[in-house]
Amino acid sequence: MPGLVLSRILVGIGEGVSPSAATDLIARTIPLQERSRAVSVVFGGLAFGSVLGLLFAPPIIQNLGWESVFYIFGLLGIIWCLVFESVQELQPGDNEDILNLENTSAGSNGHISSSVPSKSSDSSLEEMTDSLKDVPWGEFFKSKAVWAMIYTHFCGSWGHYTCLSWLPTFFSEELNLNLTDAAWVSILPPLGSMVITSIAAPFADNLISSGVDTTKVRKICQAIAFLSPAAFMMLSSVDLGLPPWVVVAFLTGGISLSNFALSGLYCTHQDISREYASILLVRHATYIWY
Repeated sequence: MPGLVLSRILVGIGEGVSPSAATDLIARTIPLQERSRAVSVVFGGLAFGSVLGLLFAPPIIQNLGWESVFYIFGLLGIIWCLVFESVQELQPGDNEDILNLENTSAGSNGHISSSVPSKSSDSSLEEMTDSLKDVPWGEFFKSKAVWAMIYTHFCGSWGHYTCLSWLPTFFSEELNLNLTDAAWVSILPPLGSMVITSIAAPFADNLISSGVDTTKVRKICQAIAFLSPAAFMMLSSVDLGLPPWVVVAFLTGGISLSNFALSGLYCTHQDISREYASILLVRHATYIWY
């Protein structure tokens, strides 16, 4: 048991820094007009990985034993890390179309100004540590946009992960599905999420490219991500005498449409500040867990 707990802590540490690292890379290298697609591809990989894991884990366990899943998935992670380390980071340069969002203070339109130049990937650990002293923590606390993101992040994560955690139990106890059927049905939400993500990201980027205000696009996408699951969950909870497959369709649709947040909330960190996008994401996660 101690070894299991320790390994789980180490996995959590590894997973904990990944979203912020990905957010930082996207903020520094991806143009505004392509940001929604980049965020959706990166974070949409969570749904893709969930589907693959649920599909491949049972036959692997059946044929090679339960320990084999840990060895195989862990080995794939090491291989992926080695491949990723060989990828050269692209620098955006001085192109005005790329994330030039730090020219105003937090008091005007929510953008966090940066007095620290962008750091290259070969910056030393000492330089990065020193740069933390220049982080405008006070501006974060004074920015209404940052507090709005914290509130939105909390609400979205609370609803999303509560639904995912309780779906198998709901399918089994309320819809009278056996455990095998419930497990297979649980794959539908991540599958639907992949479909919705492929629609929402180009939708948001095309609106921004056509001249629609970026903030308005983010609000539209986030409104869809909040209102759609709420509507479908209410329909699912009302006793309308619907067959189980209709209720499953409602829940799958609601959770899938919540992935519009990838083109809403999860792009706003980069919109507010390219330099501090990763720190903003960590701050939101800290408040959520608190």
